[in-house]
Amino acid sequence: MPIPGNLLTTAMAVMPHQDPERAIEIASTLDIPFWPQLPRLNYYEDMYVQASEHFPGIVLDLVEKTLRFSMDKFIDEVEETLAHFEEPAYFDISPAYSVVYHRFLELDHSNRAAIRGQLEGPISFGFNVIDQDERPILFNDSVRPFMFEFMAKRINVQLSRLKTLNPNAFMFIDEPGLQFLFSALSGYNDMAAQKDVAGFLEMIERPRGIHLCGNPDWDFLLGLDMDVLSMDIYTNAEVFSSYAASIKRFLDRGGVIVWGIVPTNFEPFEKENIGLLEHRLEAIWDALQKKGIDRDFLLSQSLLSPATCCLVNPDGEKTVEKAFRMINSLSARMREKYHL
Repeated sequence: MPIPGNLLTTAMAVMPHQDPERAIEIASTLDIPFWPQLPRLNYYEDMYVQASEHFPGIVLDLVEKTLRFSMDKFIDEVEETLAHFEEPAYFDISPAYSVVYHRFLELDHSNRAAIRGQLEGPISFGFNVIDQDERPILFNDSVRPFMFEFMAKRINVQLSRLKTLNPNAFMFIDEPGLQFLFSALSGYNDMAAQKDVAGFLEMIERPRGIHLCGNPDWDFLLGLDMDVLSMDIYTNAEVFSSYAASIKRFLDRGGVIVWGIVPTNFEPFEKENIGLLEHRLEAIWDALQKKGIDRDFLLSQSLLSPATCCLVNPDGEKTVEKAFRMINSLSARMREKYHL
Protein backbone atom coordinates (compact mmCIF):
# COMPACT_ATOMS: atom_id res chain seq x y z
CA MET A 1 0.00 0.00 0.00
CA PRO A 2 1.64 3.31 -1.07
CA ILE A 3 -0.06 5.19 1.79
CA PRO A 4 1.07 3.64 5.07
CA GLY A 5 -1.25 3.17 8.04
CA ASN A 6 -0.55 1.70 11.46
CA LEU A 7 -1.20 5.02 13.24
CA LEU A 8 1.76 6.88 11.72
CA THR A 9 1.52 10.67 11.81
CA THR A 10 1.03 13.51 9.35
CA ALA A 11 -0.72 16.90 9.49
CA MET A 12 -2.53 19.60 7.55
CA ALA A 13 -0.28 21.96 5.63
CA VAL A 14 -1.32 25.47 6.74
CA MET A 15 0.93 26.61 9.57
CA PRO A 16 1.23 29.94 11.44
CA HIS A 17 5.02 30.16 11.07
CA GLN A 18 6.87 32.93 9.24
CA ASP A 19 10.20 31.08 9.14
CA PRO A 20 10.18 28.48 6.33
CA GLU A 21 13.09 26.51 7.79
CA ARG A 22 11.40 26.20 11.18
CA ALA A 23 8.10 25.20 9.59
CA ILE A 24 9.76 22.48 7.52
CA GLU A 25 11.67 21.32 10.61
CA ILE A 26 8.41 20.91 12.54
CA ALA A 27 6.65 19.22 9.61
CA SER A 28 9.59 16.82 9.39
CA THR A 29 9.07 15.64 12.97
CA LEU A 30 6.06 13.67 11.70
CA ASP A 31 6.29 10.24 10.11
CA ILE A 32 4.90 11.59 6.84
CA PRO A 33 6.27 15.10 6.28
CA PHE A 34 4.75 17.68 3.94
CA TRP A 35 5.64 21.11 2.60
CA PRO A 36 4.01 23.78 4.79
CA GLN A 37 1.81 26.58 3.52
CA LEU A 38 2.67 29.80 5.37
CA PRO A 39 0.17 32.60 4.61
CA ARG A 40 1.75 34.77 7.31
CA LEU A 41 5.03 34.71 5.39
CA ASN A 42 3.41 36.44 2.42
CA TYR A 43 0.17 36.35 0.44
CA TYR A 44 1.63 34.13 -2.26
CA GLU A 45 1.82 31.34 0.33
CA ASP A 46 -1.96 31.43 0.82
CA MET A 47 -3.50 28.12 -0.32
CA TYR A 48 -6.02 29.78 -2.65
CA VAL A 49 -3.40 32.04 -4.20
CA GLN A 50 -1.07 29.09 -4.80
CA ALA A 51 -3.87 27.25 -6.62
CA SER A 52 -4.58 30.32 -8.75
CA GLU A 53 -1.19 30.57 -10.46
CA HIS A 54 -1.65 30.77 -14.26
CA PHE A 55 -5.44 30.44 -13.94
CA PRO A 56 -6.90 32.77 -16.59
CA GLY A 57 -9.08 35.60 -15.35
CA ILE A 58 -7.51 35.87 -11.88
CA VAL A 59 -7.20 39.34 -10.40
CA LEU A 60 -4.64 39.14 -7.59
CA ASP A 61 -4.08 42.17 -5.35
CA LEU A 62 -1.04 41.60 -3.15
CA VAL A 63 -1.50 44.89 -1.29
CA GLU A 64 -5.13 44.40 -0.32
CA LYS A 65 -4.66 40.61 -0.19
CA THR A 66 -7.64 39.80 -2.37
CA LEU A 67 -8.15 37.14 -5.01
CA ARG A 68 -10.94 37.72 -7.50
CA PHE A 69 -11.97 36.79 -11.04
CA SER A 70 -12.83 38.73 -14.18
CA MET A 71 -14.75 37.03 -16.99
CA ASP A 72 -13.41 39.51 -19.52
CA LYS A 73 -9.87 38.76 -18.39
CA PHE A 74 -10.60 35.03 -18.57
CA ILE A 75 -11.67 35.37 -22.20
CA ASP A 76 -8.50 37.33 -22.98
CA GLU A 77 -6.16 34.86 -21.26
CA VAL A 78 -7.65 31.39 -21.72
CA GLU A 79 -6.07 30.77 -25.14
CA GLU A 80 -2.63 31.51 -23.71
CA THR A 81 -3.22 29.01 -20.91
CA LEU A 82 -4.48 26.37 -23.34
CA ALA A 83 -1.30 26.82 -25.39
CA HIS A 84 0.65 25.54 -22.36
CA PHE A 85 -1.70 22.65 -21.52
CA GLU A 86 0.85 19.96 -22.44
CA GLU A 87 3.70 21.58 -20.51
CA PRO A 88 3.88 20.04 -17.00
CA ALA A 89 6.17 22.72 -15.58
CA TYR A 90 3.53 25.36 -16.35
CA PHE A 91 1.20 23.74 -13.80
CA ASP A 92 3.72 23.36 -10.99
CA ILE A 93 4.00 25.88 -8.15
CA SER A 94 6.70 28.40 -9.01
CA PRO A 95 9.24 29.73 -6.49
CA ALA A 96 7.38 33.05 -6.45
CA TYR A 97 4.23 31.32 -5.22
CA SER A 98 5.98 29.15 -2.63
CA VAL A 99 9.53 29.35 -1.42
CA VAL A 100 8.61 26.64 1.10
CA TYR A 101 7.61 24.09 -1.54
CA HIS A 102 10.88 24.50 -3.40
CA ARG A 103 12.93 24.28 -0.21
CA PHE A 104 11.10 21.03 0.62
CA LEU A 105 11.98 19.66 -2.81
CA GLU A 106 15.68 20.21 -2.09
CA LEU A 107 15.65 17.84 0.92
CA ASP A 108 16.24 14.10 1.03
CA HIS A 109 12.97 12.26 1.82
CA SER A 110 14.01 8.86 0.51
CA ASN A 111 14.05 7.18 3.93
CA ARG A 112 10.51 8.24 4.86
CA ALA A 113 7.50 5.91 4.87
CA ALA A 114 5.84 8.49 2.58
CA ILE A 115 5.71 12.22 1.90
CA ARG A 116 2.75 14.40 1.07
CA GLY A 117 1.78 17.45 -0.91
CA GLN A 118 -1.45 19.36 -1.29
CA LEU A 119 -3.41 21.79 -3.44
CA GLU A 120 -6.68 23.56 -2.91
CA GLY A 121 -9.42 21.65 -4.70
CA PRO A 122 -11.75 23.08 -7.35
CA ILE A 123 -14.89 23.05 -5.21
CA SER A 124 -13.36 25.20 -2.49
CA PHE A 125 -11.46 27.34 -5.02
CA GLY A 126 -14.65 27.83 -7.00
CA PHE A 127 -16.63 28.80 -3.91
CA ASN A 128 -13.98 31.20 -2.66
CA VAL A 129 -13.10 33.07 -5.87
CA ILE A 130 -15.77 35.64 -6.76
CA ASP A 131 -16.35 37.19 -10.18
CA GLN A 132 -17.24 40.71 -11.24
CA ASP A 133 -20.92 40.03 -10.41
CA GLU A 134 -20.11 38.85 -6.85
CA ARG A 135 -20.84 35.26 -7.84
CA PRO A 136 -18.61 32.28 -7.08
CA ILE A 137 -17.00 30.98 -10.26
CA LEU A 138 -18.09 27.46 -9.28
CA PHE A 139 -21.54 28.39 -10.58
CA ASN A 140 -20.27 29.55 -13.97
CA ASP A 141 -20.99 26.79 -16.47
CA SER A 142 -18.34 28.12 -18.86
CA VAL A 143 -15.54 28.33 -16.30
CA ARG A 144 -16.27 25.31 -14.09
CA PRO A 145 -15.28 22.47 -16.51
CA PHE A 146 -12.03 24.27 -17.34
CA MET A 147 -11.34 24.80 -13.62
CA PHE A 148 -11.69 21.07 -12.85
CA GLU A 149 -9.28 20.10 -15.62
CA PHE A 150 -6.83 22.86 -14.71
CA MET A 151 -6.70 21.84 -11.03
CA ALA A 152 -6.31 18.16 -11.92
CA LYS A 153 -3.24 19.01 -14.00
CA ARG A 154 -1.76 21.01 -11.13
CA ILE A 155 -2.26 18.15 -8.67
CA ASN A 156 -0.81 15.55 -11.04
CA VAL A 157 2.29 17.62 -11.74
CA GLN A 158 3.01 18.14 -8.05
CA LEU A 159 2.41 14.46 -7.26
CA SER A 160 4.77 13.41 -10.05
CA ARG A 161 7.48 15.70 -8.72
CA LEU A 162 7.08 14.45 -5.15
CA LYS A 163 7.26 10.83 -6.32
CA THR A 164 10.77 11.47 -7.61
CA LEU A 165 11.71 12.16 -3.98
CA ASN A 166 9.76 9.26 -2.45
CA PRO A 167 7.79 6.63 -4.40
CA ASN A 168 5.08 6.60 -1.72
CA ALA A 169 4.23 10.28 -2.14
CA PHE A 170 0.55 11.20 -2.12
CA MET A 171 -1.61 14.32 -2.24
CA PHE A 172 -4.32 15.92 -0.15
CA ILE A 173 -6.90 17.78 -2.21
CA ASP A 174 -7.95 20.38 0.34
CA GLU A 175 -11.71 20.77 0.08
CA PRO A 176 -13.29 22.65 3.01
CA GLY A 177 -16.02 23.73 0.59
CA LEU A 178 -17.37 20.17 0.30
CA GLN A 179 -19.42 20.65 3.44
CA PHE A 180 -21.44 23.33 1.59
CA LEU A 181 -21.68 21.53 -1.74
CA PHE A 182 -25.15 20.09 -1.35
CA SER A 183 -26.84 23.03 0.32
CA ALA A 184 -29.37 25.04 -1.65
CA LEU A 185 -27.12 26.66 -4.21
CA SER A 186 -28.44 28.45 -7.24
CA GLY A 187 -27.28 27.10 -10.56
CA TYR A 188 -25.43 24.00 -9.38
CA ASN A 189 -27.62 21.05 -8.48
CA ASP A 190 -26.77 17.91 -6.52
CA MET A 191 -26.55 15.62 -9.54
CA ALA A 192 -24.17 17.92 -11.40
CA ALA A 193 -22.02 18.36 -8.30
CA GLN A 194 -21.69 14.62 -7.70
CA LYS A 195 -20.81 13.99 -11.35
CA ASP A 196 -18.24 16.80 -11.39
CA VAL A 197 -16.46 15.70 -8.20
CA ALA A 198 -16.35 12.05 -9.29
CA GLY A 199 -15.08 13.05 -12.74
CA PHE A 200 -12.45 15.32 -11.22
CA LEU A 201 -11.04 12.48 -9.13
CA GLU A 202 -10.83 10.29 -12.23
CA MET A 203 -8.48 12.87 -13.79
CA ILE A 204 -6.07 12.64 -10.85
CA GLU A 205 -3.34 10.03 -10.57
CA ARG A 206 -3.18 7.76 -7.52
CA PRO A 207 -2.74 7.90 -4.63
CA ARG A 208 -5.43 10.56 -4.39
CA GLY A 209 -7.35 11.78 -1.39
CA ILE A 210 -9.35 14.58 0.17
CA HIS A 211 -8.78 16.60 3.31
CA LEU A 212 -11.45 18.69 4.99
CA CYS A 213 -12.19 19.84 8.51
CA GLY A 214 -15.95 20.27 8.19
CA ASN A 215 -18.96 17.98 8.19
CA PRO A 216 -19.99 17.08 4.61
CA ASP A 217 -22.26 14.37 3.22
CA TRP A 218 -20.15 11.47 4.51
CA ASP A 219 -21.97 8.83 2.48
CA PHE A 220 -21.14 10.74 -0.70
CA LEU A 221 -17.56 11.47 0.31
CA LEU A 222 -16.73 7.94 1.46
CA GLY A 223 -18.22 6.59 -1.76
CA LEU A 224 -15.79 8.49 -3.96
CA ASP A 225 -12.98 6.60 -5.68
CA MET A 226 -10.13 7.93 -3.54
CA ASP A 227 -7.34 6.41 -1.48
CA VAL A 228 -7.20 8.58 1.63
CA LEU A 229 -9.61 10.72 3.65
CA SER A 230 -8.28 13.23 6.17
CA MET A 231 -10.76 14.78 8.59
CA ASP A 232 -11.32 16.48 11.95
CA ILE A 233 -12.55 13.63 14.14
CA TYR A 234 -12.07 15.74 17.28
CA THR A 235 -15.10 17.82 16.27
CA ASN A 236 -17.04 15.39 14.07
CA ALA A 237 -16.67 12.08 15.94
CA GLU A 238 -20.33 11.50 16.73
CA VAL A 239 -21.57 12.24 13.24
CA PHE A 240 -18.79 10.41 11.40
CA SER A 241 -19.01 7.22 13.48
CA SER A 242 -22.69 6.89 12.58
CA TYR A 243 -21.66 6.13 8.95
CA ALA A 244 -20.18 2.71 9.75
CA ALA A 245 -21.44 1.01 6.59
CA SER A 246 -19.84 3.62 4.33
CA ILE A 247 -16.65 3.62 6.39
CA LYS A 248 -16.41 -0.16 6.07
CA ARG A 249 -16.85 -0.04 2.30
CA PHE A 250 -14.17 2.64 2.08
CA LEU A 251 -11.73 0.55 4.13
CA ASP A 252 -12.58 -2.64 2.22
CA ARG A 253 -11.55 -0.84 -0.99
CA GLY A 254 -8.16 -0.11 0.59
CA GLY A 255 -8.93 3.42 1.77
CA VAL A 256 -6.87 5.06 4.53
CA ILE A 257 -8.42 7.35 7.15
CA VAL A 258 -6.43 10.17 8.76
CA TRP A 259 -7.93 10.73 12.21
CA GLY A 260 -7.47 14.41 13.12
CA ILE A 261 -7.61 14.17 16.89
CA VAL A 262 -5.34 16.75 18.57
CA PRO A 263 -6.83 20.27 18.65
CA THR A 264 -4.52 23.08 17.57
CA ASN A 265 -6.60 25.99 18.87
CA PHE A 266 -5.23 27.31 22.16
CA GLU A 267 -8.30 26.91 24.42
CA PRO A 268 -9.35 23.34 23.54
CA PHE A 269 -5.72 22.21 23.44
CA GLU A 270 -5.16 23.40 27.01
CA LYS A 271 -8.11 21.28 28.18
CA GLU A 272 -6.82 18.03 26.64
CA ASN A 273 -4.14 15.48 27.41
CA ILE A 274 -2.93 12.28 25.77
CA GLY A 275 -5.08 10.05 27.95
CA LEU A 276 -8.28 11.92 27.12
CA LEU A 277 -7.53 11.94 23.40
CA GLU A 278 -6.66 8.25 23.43
CA HIS A 279 -9.96 7.52 25.15
CA ARG A 280 -11.84 9.65 22.62
CA LEU A 281 -10.31 7.78 19.68
CA GLU A 282 -10.90 4.38 21.20
CA ALA A 283 -14.54 5.23 21.90
CA ILE A 284 -15.00 5.86 18.16
CA TRP A 285 -13.20 2.67 17.22
CA ASP A 286 -15.21 0.69 19.80
CA ALA A 287 -18.43 1.99 18.26
CA LEU A 288 -17.26 1.02 14.78
CA GLN A 289 -16.15 -2.42 15.94
CA LYS A 290 -19.62 -3.05 17.34
CA LYS A 291 -20.93 -2.27 13.86
CA GLY A 292 -18.71 -4.86 12.20
CA ILE A 293 -15.41 -3.09 11.51
CA ASP A 294 -12.47 -5.16 12.76
CA ARG A 295 -10.18 -3.10 15.02
CA ASP A 296 -6.88 -4.48 13.72
CA PHE A 297 -7.99 -3.97 10.11
CA LEU A 298 -9.05 -0.42 10.89
CA LEU A 299 -5.76 0.50 12.58
CA SER A 300 -3.73 -0.96 9.72
CA GLN A 301 -5.39 1.64 7.48
CA SER A 302 -5.31 4.59 9.85
CA LEU A 303 -3.03 7.60 10.29
CA LEU A 304 -3.12 10.20 13.07
CA SER A 305 -2.90 13.97 12.72
CA PRO A 306 -3.78 17.21 14.47
CA ALA A 307 -7.47 18.03 14.09
CA THR A 308 -7.19 21.26 12.09
CA CYS A 309 -4.90 24.02 10.97
CA CYS A 310 -4.79 27.15 13.10
CA LEU A 311 -3.58 30.69 12.37
CA VAL A 312 -5.37 32.61 15.15
CA ASN A 313 -3.74 31.51 18.41
CA PRO A 314 -2.49 34.35 20.65
CA ASP A 315 0.78 32.45 21.14
CA GLY A 316 1.52 32.27 17.41
CA GLU A 317 3.03 28.91 16.51
CA LYS A 318 3.59 27.60 20.07
CA THR A 319 0.34 25.66 20.50
CA VAL A 320 0.56 24.26 16.98
CA GLU A 321 4.04 22.95 17.71
CA LYS A 322 2.78 21.46 20.97
CA ALA A 323 -0.01 19.73 19.03
CA PHE A 324 2.56 18.23 16.64
CA ARG A 325 4.54 16.90 19.60
CA MET A 326 1.39 15.51 21.18
CA ILE A 327 0.27 13.67 18.05
CA ASN A 328 3.69 12.03 17.85
CA SER A 329 3.48 11.01 21.50
CA LEU A 330 -0.05 9.70 21.08
CA SER A 331 1.00 7.71 18.02
CA ALA A 332 3.94 6.14 19.85
CA ARG A 333 1.74 5.27 22.82
CA MET A 334 -1.00 3.68 20.76
CA ARG A 335 1.35 1.86 18.39
CA GLU A 336 3.01 0.26 21.38
CA LYS A 337 -0.38 -0.63 22.88
CA TYR A 338 -1.61 -2.26 19.67
CA HIS A 339 1.75 -3.79 18.69
CA LEU A 340 2.02 -1.81 15.44
